[in-house]
Amino acid sequence: MSGLAFALILVGALIHAGWNIVAKKAQGDARFTFFSCIIMAVVWSPLALWLGWEVMPLWGLTEWLFIAASGFVHWVYFVCLLTGYRKSDLTVVYPLARGSGPLLSSFVAVVVFGERLSALGVVGIVGVVAGVFLIAGGPGLFKAAHDPARRERVLAGVFWGLLTGALIAAYTVLDAYAVKVIALSPILFDYWCNILRLPYAVVPVLRNRAEAWRLWQLQWRYALVVAVFSPMAYVCVLFAVRLAPVSHVAPAREVSMLFAALIGGHLLGEGDRGSRIVGALAIALGVMALALG
Repeated sequence: MSGLAFALILVGALIHAGWNIVAKKAQGDARFTFFSCIIMAVVWSPLALWLGWEVMPLWGLTEWLFIAASGFVHWVYFVCLLTGYRKSDLTVVYPLARGSGPLLSSFVAVVVFGERLSALGVVGIVGVVAGVFLIAGGPGLFKAAHDPARRERVLAGVFWGLLTGALIAAYTVLDAYAVKVIALSPILFDYWCNILRLPYAVVPVLRNRAEAWRLWQLQWRYALVVAVFSPMAYVCVLFAVRLAPVSHVAPAREVSMLFAALIGGHLLGEGDRGSRIVGALAIALGVMALALG
């Protein structure tokens, strides 16, 4: 992996952890997805117009199908992520989502792109599994068995975290193919994926417009931060994918788990920080082993 690709991954990881902490604090539901999508569409439209003026007329059915598919998967991913944040702790949901995602996407990359996974990669898998166990509570799981409320919260985090991770793997492979094989511009690809999320995201808003307006007044500042920084983080990753194999980029970007576990756990005052930070470190080392292997 080149130094430029690794630098892009580190910058993207830091930004990604930051906007996820903001999204957690917002405590939004599917309507928050619409708020952030509509702001993204406005904020980034000048850049998209400038870059796409001559390029977009050349796009055919293949390009638009990949954009539409990725937009849908990203929408489902964001809804699941927000649901996990409402039902559990960021220090449970975020590492599980970020750890399981590259694990799955690396396996798919081996099949789809013909990439190889070595013995070191297998060691990385063990690290991810061990980290997942610690994040979920580790030995404390036995204590949680006698605390129904705590057990339910942890299990909810595990479920939504792993489901989100599966969706991360799906969009990682889709998007990598779009920017590596079809050679779509990462910035334009991400922008139009967001635009095509709007028809799905607007449905819960229309069902109860009065409640949506109330939530907008409470959450628009959080949505603005997500709208500005989320595309920046992901475009960094898409440019890195052009420079390095998917099975290296997908795991390496999960260093964001350390940022989220250290910063998010402190800011949000979540419990079991020690074991969760150790678990995040184990997952991070595991996915780095996957990247090297």
